[in-house]
Amino acid sequence: MSSLSSSSSSPTSSSPDSPLINLSNSMVYITRKVPSSGINHLIKAGVKVKQWDSEEVIPRDVLLEQVKGVDALFCLLTEKIDEEVIEAAGPKLSVVSTMSVGYEHISLDICRKKNIKVGFTPDILTPATTELTMALLLAVSRRIVEGFNAIKAGEWQTWKPEWMLGRGLQNSTVGIVGYGRIGQAVAACLWPLGVSRILYSTRQGMAEYVSFDELLELSDFVICACSLNNTTREIFNRDAFSKMKKTSIFVNISRGGVVQQNDLYWALKNKVIWGAGLDVTIPEPLPPFHPLLTLPNIVISPHIGSATVETRSDMCMFTAKNIICGLLNKPMPGRIV
Repeated sequence: MSSLSSSSSSPTSSSPDSPLINLSNSMVYITRKVPSSGINHLIKAGVKVKQWDSEEVIPRDVLLEQVKGVDALFCLLTEKIDEEVIEAAGPKLSVVSTMSVGYEHISLDICRKKNIKVGFTPDILTPATTELTMALLLAVSRRIVEGFNAIKAGEWQTWKPEWMLGRGLQNSTVGIVGYGRIGQAVAACLWPLGVSRILYSTRQGMAEYVSFDELLELSDFVICACSLNNTTREIFNRDAFSKMKKTSIFVNISRGGVVQQNDLYWALKNKVIWGAGLDVTIPEPLPPFHPLLTLPNIVISPHIGSATVETRSDMCMFTAKNIICGLLNKPMPGRIV
């Protein structure tokens, strides 16, 4: 499953494509099959590339063996880059860059201690994730999946005035928890659809600020786009869902850990809230027998917020640029540590 690619030339210019410093002695290990854009960029820069050439997660023992002696790691969310992996790589490891916005799978403290630069891919995912947020919101509110299943079950016999009625966005109040790049992009998509108010619970942005509890109580739609940290972990729990309107819809495209899923099941099953759309869960993948999947009023997608051809290619290229700049001791486009 492992393959080795390298460039025969030694670039001499000062750009990341052709650096002044000779990178021909540098080895990068890529932990998964990824779009060719980033791989070609690394090879063009003169970097040797070794790769786990499969779409399946690399086995832990293989990862520990393959990273030995590398200068940089190109990883994904599914690979835990902890002290064991960093020690296995050895003293030459100077850059770790993940093809993701999230970086909780990387032991940042160990990287700081060993002066290892860490990169990620901010901003690139915003348009694609915004699209999926809107898709989930509309799929739940207009009962698209439920309607499709009804057709397959032969339940669509004739047009009925009160069959498959959903919840419209026009004149509604939308609360966005996490008003960063994605939250603001979602808000920009919502205004043309006729929403009357957009609320947020963090002190930034141009929407209307309210407390978290007020946001829950006032909103017809609640969208979670916040980061996962000690403050936001399981912030959406039984108490939070109990404060929401019985007609409200909850959408989460941030991290599965912000939701207490047993409490969400309770809220949906007992009609405490009207519906939910999730792109993230705990665990991932969600087992096919999970209780949430038995409910008609939820739509779950398999963590595909960034899953467009263009976005994944751009993320791969961005990760490659992070690695090249890191190896050259130049500013990385997206650096955490």
